[in-house]
Amino acid sequence: MRRAPLAVALLALAGVVAATSASPARAERRRMPPPGTGTANPSALVATEIAFARMAREKGQWTAFREYADEEAVMFAPGPVIARDWLKGRKDPPRPVQWQPHQVWMSCDGTLGVTKGAWQRPDGSTGYFTTIWKRQKKGTFRWVLDQGDALAQPLEAPEMLSASVADCPSRRDGPPPGSEGAIVVETARVARPQGSGRSDDGTLTWSYAVAPDNSRKIMVSLRKGGDMREVLALDVAAGGR
Repeated sequence: MRRAPLAVALLALAGVVAATSASPARAERRRMPPPGTGTANPSALVATEIAFARMAREKGQWTAFREYADEEAVMFAPGPVIARDWLKGRKDPPRPVQWQPHQVWMSCDGTLGVTKGAWQRPDGSTGYFTTIWKRQKKGTFRWVLDQGDALAQPLEAPEMLSASVADCPSRRDGPPPGSEGAIVVETARVARPQGSGRSDDGTLTWSYAVAPDNSRKIMVSLRKGGDMREVLALDVAAGGR
């Protein structure tokens, strides 16, 4: 599931953050940030992805997935499943999948982020992944949706990771509609065919929809120029992981 010079990439991301957000005072506030401020930190999310991949190599693939999964996390096997239930007691494969993040998108307030990148399996197959990350109360990130698919040709590794942070809403925009946080739609620990979520400030949203044959669509939108703009629209054929 999941090649760029990491030290250079992280420094570049730190520059992106400095240019797009102010220092994070009271990072866990629920109210709307004033114009021009935010607490987005893409480099922290990249660091989480790197630590996640390292744990998979050192302690086991499914061990790492369990450790980094949010309580409401959903994955596809190939239909939607509650990740913690599906992963419970699952034995780690002898050799884990390897992965590297290439792109990051993050809400203005930093409560929700998306990573996309390349993966390589021990059998030589390659593909891409997309992961939705939710910031926890203590500031750490846990994934709420993980999905990907195989590719005929491996993704070309960028010279450095790219990051895009949502524009912050103004006070006149008012609070975003709906409930706060990235909420996965589920009932009685059974993942539904459709799910969605958003950042606390409403500047990043995501959704998935699974057809009866287990093909699916993944969509991510980011606030830019005063509007919500689609930044990811993925169609995964039946059987895709």
